[in-house]
Formats: sequence, C-alpha cells, structure tokens
Amino acid sequence: MRNQALQEFLDAARTAYSHCARDPKSIALLERVFSTLEAPAQGTHPDSARLPVCRYLPNITEPSDHDAPELRQVMRAFRGIEPALWWHRRQGSCSGASEGFADSHANAMIVGPYGLEPRDDVWLGVSLLGPNVQYPDHRHPPEEVYLVMSPGDFRQGRKEWVHVAKGETYYNPHNIVHAMRSTDRPLLAFWALRE
Repeated sequence: MRNQALQEFLDAARTAYSHCARDPKSIALLERVFSTLEAPAQGTHPDSARLPVCRYLPNITEPSDHDAPELRQVMRAFRGIEPALWWHRRQGSCSGASEGFADSHANAMIVGPYGLEPRDDVWLGVSLLGPNVQYPDHRHPPEEVYLVMSPGDFRQGRKEWVHVAKGETYYNPHNIVHAMRSTDRPLLAFWALRE
C-alpha cells in the first residue's frame, strides 16, 4: 500500500498537470507517467534532509498564492510530504550555472531513485532555485514536463529564454540540452519523466 500523504500528492499532481498541460506531447507523456503510477512500487527511501535554500519553502509553497483550486491543492499536498523529502544538490557538470549555484538550489525526488517511492520507471520530483539563479545546461534521455509553481525562464539548446508563468507547463523532448533560471523570486517547479 502507498503512503496516504504520497497518494494525495500524486492525485493532486495528476489533476494539476491535467488542468495546466496544453501541448499534445506533454499530455501524452503525463498520461504514461500517471498510468504507470497507478501501481505502487515497494522499497525504502533515504532519510529526509534539507539544504540552506529550503528556507524559501514556507513562502513559495503557500497554497493561497494560487488562484486555481488545482494548484492550491497540489501545494497543500506537497506541504504534506515535503518534510520527508531528501533535498540534495545537483550532481555532475554545472556548466552555465550562475555563481553561487551550489548553495542556491536543491532538488528532491518524490517518486523515483531516492524518492519517497523508489522506482526506476517513472520520476516525479521538484526543483527549487533561490532568486536570480541559473540552473546549468543539462540533458537526459527521458522526455520531461515541468509544472511551474512560481514564474521563471526556461531554455532549450541555444534558443532564446522563454518566460513560463505560474501554473504553466514546459515540455522538454528526449535528450535536449535545457536549463532554467529564476527571476528576483525563488523558482519552484515539479518535473515528471518516464523511462
């Protein structure tokens, strides 16, 4: 059986993603992700841990900051699981990252390796950037859909930066180089990938 708080988050995330996603590729990926998640996986997860940048979480996860009920619900559910998450720094190359990136970002896996539900077929996680921070260029084989919970900028390859508003999604195809950056406010974004 899946932990109730995690199930509530997954249900809320599915609803929020479904409400916000408009791109057919995003919709197709999300259907595969959440269909796979209908069957819980077994396993243990690491102890929870927070990094200094997590000091922004109380303000940036306030459900009342969102007009859409789907976004308010996903933030309420996220607050229910966040204390159990293992927040960590990006591993690997930090090419293109802003100065001070190491102490100004954190990632946490919700479902996937080192997540609350360890599994290798689906990854659902969250990234947090402090104000005015650029995440490094990176790539991964699975396609990905972000659900942006606070405004930020996203880029693929050497294209221009695209501003993504709160409550919008952003799709990355397989293996494309991509990056994100915060504005003068912290950036919080959920991401969903399927192997």
